[in-house]
Amino acid sequence: MNKQMNSLTNDVDTLAEDARALVAATADVAGEKVVEARKRLSAALERGKAIYGRVREQAVEGAKATDVAVHEHPYQAIALGVGLGALIGILITRRCSNNGSHS
Repeated sequence: MNKQMNSLTNDVDTLAEDARALVAATADVAGEKVVEARKRLSAALERGKAIYGRVREQAVEGAKATDVAVHEHPYQAIALGVGLGALIGILITRRCSNNGSHS
C-alpha cells in the first residue's frame, strides 16, 4: 500500500508540476482564450490538490483503523481473510469452468 501511495503521490506531483509549467509558459500570451484556459487550469489544479489531500487523509485513516481492528481481533481477521479467499476461489473456479464449457 505504501509503494502505491508513493507512486500515486509522485504521479500527482508530476502532473501538478507540468500544469504549473504550462501556466508559466503561457504567462506572456495575452489571448482571451489562453487567459481563460490558464484560469481554469489553475482552479482545477487547486481543486485537485484539495481532493488529493482529503483522499490521502481518508486512506491513512482507513489503514490505521484496519490495523487497529486486526490487532484487536486477530482471529476474526484471519477467519474473514480465509472466508473471502475461499469465496473468491469458488467464484473464479465457477467462472473458469463456465468459460470452458461454452467454447
